[in-house]
Amino acid sequence: MLSIQQMQYIVALCEEQQFQKASERCFVTQPTLSMQIKKAEEELGHLIFDRSNSPLKLTNFGTNLLPIIREILSENEKIKLLKDKQNNQFIEEIRIGIIPTIAHFLVPSMFGIWQKELENVKLSIEELKTTELIESLERKEIDLAILAGPHYDPRLRTIPLFNEEILIYCPTIDGNEISLEELQNLHPWLLSKGNCLRTQMIHFCKLNDGVSDEWNYQGGNIDLLTKMVDQNGGYTLIPENIELEGKTENLKHLTSSLGVPAREIIGLYPERSIKKENVERILREIQFKYGTNRKLEHYNLLSWK
Repeated sequence: MLSIQQMQYIVALCEEQQFQKASERCFVTQPTLSMQIKKAEEELGHLIFDRSNSPLKLTNFGTNLLPIIREILSENEKIKLLKDKQNNQFIEEIRIGIIPTIAHFLVPSMFGIWQKELENVKLSIEELKTTELIESLERKEIDLAILAGPHYDPRLRTIPLFNEEILIYCPTIDGNEISLEELQNLHPWLLSKGNCLRTQMIHFCKLNDGVSDEWNYQGGNIDLLTKMVDQNGGYTLIPENIELEGKTENLKHLTSSLGVPAREIIGLYPERSIKKENVERILREIQFKYGTNRKLEHYNLLSWK
């Protein structure tokens, strides 16, 4: 039977893909880690890693083994938490990953609320793109992901938080509405590839995702994109909850026969999370602050894929 330590070494080596990096992460020498991995393989009677590849890759056996090991390590963590609670030494760390276009407004508005409402909880918050969030959940590097849906995975619980309209920032068009046809004659200043809002609106606005023949800039900073619009014309996309100081009058509602473009903000966490109670408290606070009674029948909820 594998030891907990051997399992931790296997997970570290799988994620780092190099013996040296994995040993540094585990605070052991490289020969020690290598020896323990070899002992684990001998115990199981199968190779876990294909050492002919650089970087290292899991064998087919190792690929099937890894989710089992992660589950065992998770269950072992529950025992440690139970002991700490019993000894009144319990401070639960919850690691949250949030996509940048949500973190932009959600973190400043919610951080103080979370600090006040969550006792004996330490929050660690990181901005990640959608695909990075999903990968981090699978590797158990984060406990909660907040992103734009939809996302379906039987291993994860999906909690709808709120919907928000996608607005158009365009100072050159008068009024508070702009049509999809008017956008076709304007230059789009878009978020860089990997940002789900970019993908959503490329599909909705029927834009070309290729490299423009014109001078162009693409980035991950919405404030900078609005400045590019101010100085060079065109438009960019702004989720309704992002506050633009002194620029609110330049936001337009996009009118289209396809409906009002919007995104659904969701929370994702593992079904068998040992931190479920506090994770759900975090999500309830978001729902309370951003939930709405507005009619949603005209919303066209866009997919991030």
